[in-house]
Amino acid sequence: MSVIDTSGAFTLGDRIVKRLGYGAMQLAGPGVFGPPKDHDAALAVLREAVASGVNHIDTSDFYGPHITNQLIREALAPYSEDLVIVSKVAALRGADGSWIPAFSREELTQAVHDNLRNLGVEAIDVVNLRSMFNPHHPVEGSLEAPLTILADLQRQGLVRHIGLSNVTAAQVQEGRRICDIVCVQNHYNIVHREDDALIDDLARDGVAYVPFFPLGGFTPLQSSTLSAVAARLGVQPMQVALAWLLRRSPNILLIPGTSSLVHLRENIAAAALELPADALKELDDLANNDSA
Repeated sequence: MSVIDTSGAFTLGDRIVKRLGYGAMQLAGPGVFGPPKDHDAALAVLREAVASGVNHIDTSDFYGPHITNQLIREALAPYSEDLVIVSKVAALRGADGSWIPAFSREELTQAVHDNLRNLGVEAIDVVNLRSMFNPHHPVEGSLEAPLTILADLQRQGLVRHIGLSNVTAAQVQEGRRICDIVCVQNHYNIVHREDDALIDDLARDGVAYVPFFPLGGFTPLQSSTLSAVAARLGVQPMQVALAWLLRRSPNILLIPGTSSLVHLRENIAAAALELPADALKELDDLANNDSA
């Protein structure tokens, strides 16, 4: 059994994936824009992730743009049969690296075809529709129009499964009335826990929840608490944050991203990290204690 196998597995669409995957966003240049500073290192990270047992890679053609998908194809094609590649649509990048909403039929269709071409596949395993009412956090608003377009592309055989990203619980409910939603990808971690109820609801229905920014949104005091727990256990703070997420709910799938082989190996090792009861309580209390 590999270290990643100890993280367990969960259903993603019609596939079973390891709960510890890999996010490709950081393979692009600064600000997720332009090429990586070390092309060969980016390829090496992707290849080692898969060699270590990762079979769930998260990406998007607007990372770069086009860069991460082209790297994935160069490093990993032809793809192994068990590899699930998840992408996302509904944004474009401006010439200055800005994030621009792209919800129209033409933009969503082009985005899917861009993903297909740059990944070198005939269909994308999962495509997440990213809500762009605000690019940085969920904002209420109907997603019916873009989701209906994505469902049309699914019927054409270009998309196998559909997910949602950067969304509210109400938008998830709306989405599930329109089409089958196989995953939700939102900002969530030890201290940023607004989605607690949503995670539990999705778990009951067998729907995957994919948190991003496992260390995002921490205050200095919260970070010092996390660092103290990590030091006590002789590991890195990121490893503790990932281990806590794996413990939080069985439907959570992790996609930590890095462009470093050292950090990749640390993230993978987190799959086997056991958190003692006192550490768990300390970490759980971070979300409930404003003075933490």
